[in-house]
Amino acid sequence: MSATRPGGPAQSATADRETVISRVIDAPPELVFEAFTEVRHLSRWWGPDGFTTTTQSFEFRVGGEWDFVMHGPDGTDYTEWISWTEITPPERIALLHGESRHDPNAFESVLTFAPDGAATRIEMRTVFPTKQLRDEAVEKYHAIEGGRQTLSNLAAYVTELVQKRVED
Repeated sequence: MSATRPGGPAQSATADRETVISRVIDAPPELVFEAFTEVRHLSRWWGPDGFTTTTQSFEFRVGGEWDFVMHGPDGTDYTEWISWTEITPPERIALLHGESRHDPNAFESVLTFAPDGAATRIEMRTVFPTKQLRDEAVEKYHAIEGGRQTLSNLAAYVTELVQKRVED
C-alpha cells in the first residue's frame, strides 16, 4: 500500500509497514466517534464477524487503557490491550494496540472521523513495528478483512442507533 501526499514523496516512509481501511457510515461523526469511545457501545460491535468482546477495564482518556478479551468463533480467547495516545473529539483517535502493556510487537493506529455529506468517512491507518509483523497480521490473522468486518459491524451498529433515535 502506498500513500500519495501532495508535494511529498509518492510513498510514505511507513508504507511497507501499514494497512489502511476506510468506510463511509451513514451517521454524523459525533455518533460514530461516540460508538468508538464508550464501552457500552464497543462491546456491541468490536471485532470481526463471529467475535465477541469482554472488557476487563476501560478508561477513555489520553494515557488510559482498555484491557479486553476477544472471543473467536472457534472458542479461542485473544487477550488484547489498547492505550489511547491522542484523542481529538469527534475527529481523531490515536492508540497503541497489543496483547499486553509491554508487548514489543504492539502497533499504532490512527482513526479519523471526517464528515462526508451527512455521513462519516472513518479511516483506520495502522503502522506495525516491522514489515514482517504487518505481513504476518495480514496473512496469518487476516487483518485487512478483519478490519473491514469490524468497520462493517460498527456501521450496522451505528445505523441501528440512528434508527432508534429517530423512533424515540
